[in-house]
Amino acid sequence: MSKSQTALFFGSFNPVHVGHLIIADFIQGLDDISEVWMVISPHNPFKEKKSLAKDYDRLEMMHLAIGDHPKLRASDIEFSLPKPSYTVDTLAYITEKYPEREFALVMGGDNLKSFHRWKNYEMILRNHQIYVYARPGYETDAFQDHPSIHILEAPLLSISASHIRQRIKEGKSIRYLVREDVREFILSKRLYQETN
Repeated sequence: MSKSQTALFFGSFNPVHVGHLIIADFIQGLDDISEVWMVISPHNPFKEKKSLAKDYDRLEMMHLAIGDHPKLRASDIEFSLPKPSYTVDTLAYITEKYPEREFALVMGGDNLKSFHRWKNYEMILRNHQIYVYARPGYETDAFQDHPSIHILEAPLLSISASHIRQRIKEGKSIRYLVREDVREFILSKRLYQETN
């Protein structure tokens, strides 16, 4: 019996927006994938920490965004791991915790370009399949011939979390950029405003 392949979509999700959800839904529809876990990263080593909303606020927004989707799941597995979080360490932990599962990675073309800078990236390539969705302005030539790399023509929206945060600071609407219940949560908690 083959293992169930679960795709891990890592991100700050600060906040999660409809672009993330479109990609996750596309990935879960692939023949080789049974589920997509949206892994909220408490601190990306390549990003400044000060602009991050609280970990559990981002987790709650993910739960709201996913709703009752049967094949998407919000994961806080990195919250209890040493910070900053490195993907190779999380993969080692999660593989040991769920030995019945086979884990794949989801990443954007921008991450693929810098993948050679990731901690122990060779080990990741050796042990896991990687599904890469193209990002506008980023070439996916790096590693594209590697047997573990799968370049996807996924539907993309030109939306960024930083753009959404900027609109909130400026008091502008983010309607339709995020799920409505996520928008209401952001407003109720006053997230991403100048006082944060």
